[in-house]
Amino acid sequence: MIDSTSHECLRLYGKLGASIARAFAFAVASEAAITGGTANAAATLDHASYGTAQGGQAVDIFTMTNDHGLRVRFLSLGGVITEIDVPDRAGRLDNIVLGLKTLKEYETLPGHFGAITGRYANRIGGAQFTLGGQTYHLIANNGANTLHGGPNALDRQVWTVSPTQAPDGIAATLSYVSKDGDQNFPGTLTTHVTYTLTNDDELRIDYLASTDKDTVINFTNHSYFNLAGNGSGSVADQMLLVNADRYTPIAPDLIPTGEIAQVDGTPLDFRQMMPIGARLHSAFQQMVYAHGYDHNFVLNQRPGDSITFAARAYDARTGRAIDCFTTEPAVQVYTSNGMNGSVVGSSGTTYRQTEAFTLETQHFPDSPNKPNFPTTALKPGQDFHSTTIFRFATDASLPPLPR
Repeated sequence: MIDSTSHECLRLYGKLGASIARAFAFAVASEAAITGGTANAAATLDHASYGTAQGGQAVDIFTMTNDHGLRVRFLSLGGVITEIDVPDRAGRLDNIVLGLKTLKEYETLPGHFGAITGRYANRIGGAQFTLGGQTYHLIANNGANTLHGGPNALDRQVWTVSPTQAPDGIAATLSYVSKDGDQNFPGTLTTHVTYTLTNDDELRIDYLASTDKDTVINFTNHSYFNLAGNGSGSVADQMLLVNADRYTPIAPDLIPTGEIAQVDGTPLDFRQMMPIGARLHSAFQQMVYAHGYDHNFVLNQRPGDSITFAARAYDARTGRAIDCFTTEPAVQVYTSNGMNGSVVGSSGTTYRQTEAFTLETQHFPDSPNKPNFPTTALKPGQDFHSTTIFRFATDASLPPLPR
């Protein structure tokens, strides 16, 4: 388990470390039913019906609002974050994540818009892995590989949602039990994911999971960010910094080769703020393979750190910014390369490449098949803990970069 109250963590971001410690303390605390209403003097959690899933389950939409008016909306289907409404430098709220228009689209269209992805986020090469001497054959849904847990993974399931006490904002815990053999993964996996919207304008995502059989897991949230607003067009001019000296190169099928390489001298060097589109059309082979950015960046973690500054993104037009912190060892930056105008989003416009970017905090892709990568194995009796924090700000309130 991470040491969430280390002095280094607190130095990085004020009360951030202590907040994570509190998050784990309440990650599985819940009430019998959701009634909506007030969590403290200002922050609120409300819900309404969103429709009926293809399997017949009722799906609700939940709205968290903090005492500054910042709002996050999500579905019980896959924990899909449909909206994050954030003010610009003039105080005007706009939704900064991409979404879809209907429940059916969230259930059937590719893209994993805003969802909890697992059991294994990102790719597993050859749709198989060996654990404890046994080979498990998964369901290929990305060429010959398995992507984001398979075709009917956690993002397509209806989760149980319960209000959760949060001393510094509003929170809800999503729970789901994935049975042994689900998408051909071993073990019954019990997962709780807590979304907390703090009054410091942070969206904190805490993952807690346990298994009854040796298995592999990797979770992330797959929100597509556009700091100028959903439907505003390309993010090519938005600025990005990634706290990573290294990345994991990919083969033509986007599976890591197993090498861990330096970003220095490549288009993947985002150690200084850089427009996302500045080198997007580079002939560098890695960019050709991915048709843009779809790469796993190895974060610069220092000994003793319990949480790592992962990335900062900034939009000069609106003044909006995101800082990302995580306990995970890596972040996948993806420039929505698969969007080709065939999907009309919740903005009423078509989505195309560079419509948004992701900051998918994670363990490395294909780790079960790469012994030199950090392990993603989980055994009975162990608890998996992970935290990611997105802090929203404008240029007027943006703190200095962590060092």
